[in-house]
Amino acid sequence: MSSSHRRARRTLRGFLVVLVLGTSACGEPGDDRAFVPGEAAREGIAAELGGIDYEVFVTRQLNVFDPEDEQYYRGPPAPPGSAYYGVFLRACALENLERTVNTSTAIKLVDIRGQEYKPMPLDLDNAFAYRRESLGRGECFPNSASASSYGPTGGAMLLFRIPVAETENRPFELEIEGEPPAPRRPPRVARFELDL
Repeated sequence: MSSSHRRARRTLRGFLVVLVLGTSACGEPGDDRAFVPGEAAREGIAAELGGIDYEVFVTRQLNVFDPEDEQYYRGPPAPPGSAYYGVFLRACALENLERTVNTSTAIKLVDIRGQEYKPMPLDLDNAFAYRRESLGRGECFPNSASASSYGPTGGAMLLFRIPVAETENRPFELEIEGEPPAPRRPPRVARFELDL
């Protein structure tokens, strides 16, 4: 075998080693979540909590005078110096569950200084409102046939009123609290860093 063939084979072997090592560093086979427990997930990444995968699709400011946004919230405009922000998310029960699970309603928004914001109550007839739902194996809220799932935001909405001056205290994290794993034990919390 000539030296140019040996060199080409060595180069090819080196390339294959780099390729194998590079792809093996991308996570476990079948793990498409790209979420590290204990860290805040980014929008578009699912985080598991209590048998439910929560995924924030988008966070955006709402304008009640915009025809598209008035379907999300039919109420008075935000007071002067404040703005409404919608956080749109989906919750899906894991496929391997043997019981029903309830979506969490223990949810808050927290800025970098620790200031907390609770979601505003929405009308019961609001098709886009996030709420507590019982989910069986593989079921999602909102379900794929709902208006909120087909809408441009792709999820159910949590509505927050935030003072405009406080939006400088980024990043904001959405915290979803799960059920306590045992008596006198703190609940697990899923955190999402929002693009606010």
